[in-house]
Amino acid sequence: MPAFRQVGEKQLPQEVVFMAWSPKRDLIALANRAGEVLLHRLANFQRVWSLPPNENTGKEVTALAWRPDGKILAFGLTDTKRIILCDVEKPESLHSFSVDTSITYMHWMEVTEESSVLTSFYNAEDESNLLLPKLPALPKNYSTTAKIFSEEKSDEIMKLLGDVRLNALVLGGSSGFIEIYAYGMFKIARVTGVAGSCRGICLSSDLKSLSVITEIQVSSDSETEITYFQLDTRLLSSYLPEVTRMARKFTHISTLLQYIKLSLTCMCEAWEEILMQMDSRLTKFVQEKNTTTSVQDEFMQLLLWGKASLELQALLMNQLTVKGLKKLGQSIESSYSSIQKLVISHLQSGSEALLYHLSELKGMALWKQKYESLGLDASGIEEAITAVGSFILKANELLQVIDSSMKNFKAFFRWLYVAMLRMSEDHVLPELNKMTQKDITFVADFLTEHFNEAPELYNRKGKYFNVERVGQYLKDEDDDLVSPPNTEGNQWFNFLKNSTHLKESPLLFPYYPEKSLHFVKRQMEGVIDQCLQKPADVIGKSVHQAVCMSLYKTSLSEDSTPQLFKLPFLWNDKTSNIHYVLFTMLENSISKIYILRRHTDTSRSVSNGILAVEFGNFLNNSINESSDSRCYSCLDAHFYDDETVTVVLKESVEQEGKERVLAQLPLSSVYTDEDQDRELIWDSTKRLDEQSGEIPTRTVFLENQWRVLENMKAQYVSVNGIRKVSCVLSSNLRHVRVFEMDVEDDGEVEEEEEEETTQIAAGEPDELNQSADNQDNACGASAEELPDETEEHESSLDP
Repeated sequence: MPAFRQVGEKQLPQEVVFMAWSPKRDLIALANRAGEVLLHRLANFQRVWSLPPNENTGKEVTALAWRPDGKILAFGLTDTKRIILCDVEKPESLHSFSVDTSITYMHWMEVTEESSVLTSFYNAEDESNLLLPKLPALPKNYSTTAKIFSEEKSDEIMKLLGDVRLNALVLGGSSGFIEIYAYGMFKIARVTGVAGSCRGICLSSDLKSLSVITEIQVSSDSETEITYFQLDTRLLSSYLPEVTRMARKFTHISTLLQYIKLSLTCMCEAWEEILMQMDSRLTKFVQEKNTTTSVQDEFMQLLLWGKASLELQALLMNQLTVKGLKKLGQSIESSYSSIQKLVISHLQSGSEALLYHLSELKGMALWKQKYESLGLDASGIEEAITAVGSFILKANELLQVIDSSMKNFKAFFRWLYVAMLRMSEDHVLPELNKMTQKDITFVADFLTEHFNEAPELYNRKGKYFNVERVGQYLKDEDDDLVSPPNTEGNQWFNFLKNSTHLKESPLLFPYYPEKSLHFVKRQMEGVIDQCLQKPADVIGKSVHQAVCMSLYKTSLSEDSTPQLFKLPFLWNDKTSNIHYVLFTMLENSISKIYILRRHTDTSRSVSNGILAVEFGNFLNNSINESSDSRCYSCLDAHFYDDETVTVVLKESVEQEGKERVLAQLPLSSVYTDEDQDRELIWDSTKRLDEQSGEIPTRTVFLENQWRVLENMKAQYVSVNGIRKVSCVLSSNLRHVRVFEMDVEDDGEVEEEEEEETTQIAAGEPDELNQSADNQDNACGASAEELPDETEEHESSLDP
């Protein structure tokens, strides 16, 4: 009698390469061969959203992991070597970063340890929100603005930061690559000393050790060795409050850098190409005019005598035109005021918040007893603070340039507009006609400074003039400004230049008048990045190998089964602080599943360190009466919870019509009090598969926690014991079935069985009674697909 209730079944159009249940909701994330990431809900396996592959993120998904609170989904892409953090509510990237190699596995864990120091930190974490003004949301009308900062309720930034309790995203890749990211954003460790390509990874919830399964190429004859490593990460657990505090600060800093970057992008979009019109028109005028008079002199004559040469008249009336001049004036005003607002409200507030968090970090670094062991360096943070100060100075300089440009252009366009109206003999309004000596001097100064021909500028930029001075700050083309601000006569600047003591003073932020805003921003990002890197190096070096076990040899399979589905499977029992490894050694004993367990504290040992489990006959004789004693092979196994393992079984001697079985294996039936003395005496010179005969074996007879999977060539399973759900995938990687594992909350098996019997009596829909061959055809289902497969219905996450 089936013990689990089937709640959904589907034939998918693309082969699935990975699946993972949300830890908090009845949602399952899938990645397929087409590079899509899909989110389905438990009920009827209905699709919630899909994120198609694109050029920017990548097209080949190789790993998936849920943040422990279920609000963020992380996935790794091998073609772009990027990690994307995606919002569960809608298919949008909230954050992404690059790694050095393609990721083969990822695991996201949460620290469960409690202490009075941590509790006080959790409660006081909102201090920065009290002291700092809330970051204004970025305007929505810019195409490149990330959704995270442009929501009306811009608490999206807090969604990315998540809960204050420390969680860590562990990435494993080829060539022994392992990195740990606190909160999925800040790298706290770069681990070395592990050989091979990572097949599984699990950081214990007490942060004492890291379990790693790798695949090492042993010879050229395409054989690989599966090896288990246990790495001691004691430094992280010993300094847990300090690591949490430091990681939280660095995560704030990373988020603020992203905010500043997006603010600058919005400013660049606010600046329009039309603002370059004056420069291009004047350059064309220089190239076409026949007179030797300079452009500056031509405009001066118009200003002083009210007369323009025929060539200048042609430029103004035919090319620039009165209408064009008005449009240009309006564009400059609206564009400059938008940029000005963004600098004041976004760039400056983001930079000041960054300065606050870096200053707090510096205070932490000076507490050497607590933070020196973690690699926090006060001098490096001081450099970062200085770099942020320089960026703020450059942003203020941009504000001054915008302010003076707006005044200059306003006066210049007003005078030029009147001059052009007179040329066209139009009526000039009396209020426009009034021009004081002060106004004339102002325009004359503007012409003198901005209308000088510069042949060297033509060689660099293809223009003779740089009348528009704001664009050079926003265009990321040169490190140096084309027309830096004039510092002559600036008494403070000259005083600093001549004072050797003040020039080197750490109290004053260095000022780079010649450099562009982008250059100063890149310099700031580089210094902060260097400052963030050091703890990762120091903590990474403290991690050392405690155990290395060579498990078994396997041949590189020629089938296209994704590595992500293949055993071994790692699990951390948070209550008992034990690492588990589930694996099968197919060559030696196809029927057994092996369970290796290690204490998370590498100095402690556990009993029954390695056991083999074989499954005795538990199937009802009505299915196949000719078989008296059966032996089942384990195809896949995942931990359902700390006490139970979910397995997919098949008969060792496979015949036509033999069914696969989904079963729950209670660990209490494996770890009994019997045979406590029979421990494997491990010979470290040999692989485990060479000692398999000496491994203690338990034969388990499952009672009622199993279900025959009719008409399905089941191969893989993904489970979630918190939500009590499982998803079974067929060997063709397209056919899925979803089950609720514990139908009755009180766990009374009798009631559960009665309910299941009633469901079976009602009969299965005809559509589901397809042959295994049809369902497992690699071409996918066609006319025989389930009725709800032909069209995908997307639904919201709200029930």
